[in-house]
Parts: sequence; structure tokens; C-alpha cells
Amino acid sequence: MSGELTLAPIARLYSDLPTKFGVPRQSGLAPALESLIVFEKEFSDRNALRGIMEYSHLWLIWGFSENEKRDGFSATVRPPRLGGNTRIGVFATRSPFRPNPLGLSSVRLIAAEEVKDGLALRVSGADLVSGTPIYDIKPYLPYSDSHPDAKGGFGQEHSADRLTVFCEKALCDRLPEKSRRALIDILASDPRPSYQNDSERVYGFPYAGFEIRFRVNGSELTVTEIEEAGETARQQG
Repeated sequence: MSGELTLAPIARLYSDLPTKFGVPRQSGLAPALESLIVFEKEFSDRNALRGIMEYSHLWLIWGFSENEKRDGFSATVRPPRLGGNTRIGVFATRSPFRPNPLGLSSVRLIAAEEVKDGLALRVSGADLVSGTPIYDIKPYLPYSDSHPDAKGGFGQEHSADRLTVFCEKALCDRLPEKSRRALIDILASDPRPSYQNDSERVYGFPYAGFEIRFRVNGSELTVTEIEEAGETARQQG
């Protein structure tokens, strides 16, 4: 046996974040952000979900489907949280550029649902781009998976880095309340690369059918515009 493994998606995750920019850096940073995991037809069997609602959280094993393909193996990567210049061993990071493009995320399970295309799981706190392939789902076991005394390396040093988000009520009210809460979580965790600190620069990303634009000055983030995606396209045309 060669040891090679062929993977096929069992499901795909869909959320309000269609691009990489804006996606939380880790799962759990935007707990109000809900996603729907829709099973492929072959795996849309109620028996496969029997007992799953006894768990509050799940592990998702998924694929970095938005990555550019790179030739060869790189032993080190440059994490954005360290400014994009410091090199760290790839296995000491959660960089998407890995020998095998697999991700691991812990999410909260909200409900099992029937949708038009079959069965689905509604979850919150995912850090995945909409459309990401899911290769496996396993229950999170608090008695063995939780390690309160664990060391967090360089990631732990930046775990408390949060921005104060300012959004005028008239702007925020353009979003449904649930989407509004999730957006604040996403923005507070700072979607920018750490090496970008231009206070005059306007950043933006699509979210829930809207274009979100913002500026950052120090530890304060100000939302400058929330427009429906169609409105943005008309203005550009």
C-alpha cells in the first residue's frame, strides 16, 4: 500500500462570507456567525446523524479550497499575526499552506435540519469560506478534547487582540440583527493582515449580500459604509 488517501467531500459549508478576507482567523472568534453544512446526496442519510444532537460542539475536517497551488514543500511559513516577516515551522502554525490542505475547526452545533437538497447541520463559530468542502465531522468530547492548562505559543500572545468597533446605528440597521452581531465579532477580531496599519486605507469585503467598508486607527475600527452588493455594482458601473 502506498499510504495515499483519496478524499471526497461529505458536505459543504455555506455562510455569509464568500471570500477569504473577513473570515475569522480561528473558529469560535465570531460565535454569532451561523453557517449551514449541507450534506452531499450520497451522505444525506438520517441514520448518519442519529444521536448527534446529544453533543453541543463538533470537529470539522475540511479542505483549503481557496488556496493557490504551490509546487513543493515549504518547511516554514510567515504568519500574518507576526507581521508577515517572521518565519515559523509550518507544523507550529495553522497556516493554510500545508503539505496536505486540510483544516480542523471546532464549531457549536445548533440544529439538524432538512433543506431542499437533503439534510443539513446548522452550526455557529466557523472560520470557513462559504462553499468549503467538509471531509469529516466528529463530536467534540469535553472530557478529552479540552485542555485548560495547554500552552498556546505565539497564537496565545495575540488571543486578546481585539478592536473596538464603531458603527453608526443608521449603517448597522441595514443588516438583520443576527447578521449585525456576527459582523461586530468579525470586525473586532481584525480581518486585516497585521502588517497593514494605514489609518487612511479603506478595507472592504462582501458579507451577507452587502459590501462592508471600514477604517482602522490604532485599536479602533470604524465602519464607513454598508451597501447592498447590487447597489455597489451599479455605482461602479
